[in-house]
Amino acid sequence: MKNTRAKMRLASVAGVAVIGLTLAGCSSGSSASDDAQSGTDSHGPITYVQGKDNSNVVRPLIAKWNKAHPKEKVTFKEQSDQADQQHDDLVQHFQAKDDGYDVVDVDVVWTAEFAAKGWLTPLKGDMKIDTSKLLPATVKTATYNDTLYAAPQTSDGALLYYRKDLVKTPPTTWAEMMKDCQIAKDNGIGCYAGQFAKYEGLTVNASEAVNGSGGSILNKSGAPDVDTAKAKAGLQNLVDAFKDGNIPAEAITYQEEQGRTAFESGKLLFLRNWPYVYNLAKTDGSSKVKDTFGIAPIPGADGVGASTLGGHNAAISVYSKHKATAHDFLEFLTSNDTQKFFATQGSLAPVVGDLYTDSELTSKLPYLPTLLKSIQSAEPRPVTPYYPAVTKAIQDNSYAALKGSKSVDEAMKDMEAALKTATTSN
Repeated sequence: MKNTRAKMRLASVAGVAVIGLTLAGCSSGSSASDDAQSGTDSHGPITYVQGKDNSNVVRPLIAKWNKAHPKEKVTFKEQSDQADQQHDDLVQHFQAKDDGYDVVDVDVVWTAEFAAKGWLTPLKGDMKIDTSKLLPATVKTATYNDTLYAAPQTSDGALLYYRKDLVKTPPTTWAEMMKDCQIAKDNGIGCYAGQFAKYEGLTVNASEAVNGSGGSILNKSGAPDVDTAKAKAGLQNLVDAFKDGNIPAEAITYQEEQGRTAFESGKLLFLRNWPYVYNLAKTDGSSKVKDTFGIAPIPGADGVGASTLGGHNAAISVYSKHKATAHDFLEFLTSNDTQKFFATQGSLAPVVGDLYTDSELTSKLPYLPTLLKSIQSAEPRPVTPYYPAVTKAIQDNSYAALKGSKSVDEAMKDMEAALKTATTSN
């Protein structure tokens, strides 16, 4: 995980199995409990914090809320469009016990980390929200140690964008896509790109490559499992594609937006990205592919690949003085009307399951059934307070392999060692 939150849902992300870790001595103790209870019956102005709102999703929603709640107005605190910077900003304000960050937008991978440190208000008792209509996978991303700590706000799954004017039938396997790269060469454009810069997006793409080849980053018990033939084959696919030019050399610098821009300008045949690209590729004045692109599931070794489950949750800071208003704002964010607006305005994946078969939405957003398939086949992110060390292990070693400074065998051996350290030494 993923990041303008409105333009892109990063994931941010490591498509790996859940790490079943428990945390001892990492919460803030009784003081955190006291902070969580303070202000639960208090209404008043609050501040909502999230990444850059380039798709203009947040501002209209807040204007709608403020019109209906003149005594409980929400102020929007807009962060940068970089997920790592967003994370660090939240950490700094939590550590400072800043009561000016009432409701915060958290990448799904941060929920456990922040909850374990005692920074998020448990959504139980008076703070409870109804999750019965929400996709179960999204609720799981907001849950830590069997307690809900955030409201699922948007989900995410990877999609394959392709030039349907050049490729009649989208590839269903990695091998088929690589074969189609000859079409790109014949037309003088790049073949395939994802997110390969050394940041969270590389964790996503490397994990999807491994999972799509039948391997895994972690096994079912949560132990590192990357030093295997299938896991190596997944990373080798990316390395080979860079070597033979099927992934353009410049894609080693790509985050979400660089890939989107390249695809919209007609420079790519295939692009792995998130649903937010759909709306922009259709409406941007500079897009050269408005009427010539299609969407399919990402390919794997034998068929549909394993997307990383992305998305964002909205959580209430334990330091908020007006948690009652914050709670009501969470319910507003998960309402059907708001979820429909997320989808139509920003191509963001709803967390309400019924909306994927809503005739009004599917007529406007025909990719929704494909997206639901992606979400349903997605691999979850690790639920662990030690995620920063986990993703660093994946990024560092995957990047070294893509750059050629390590062989795939060396990269996977080193990744496994680093993952063991990250998940057992804390």
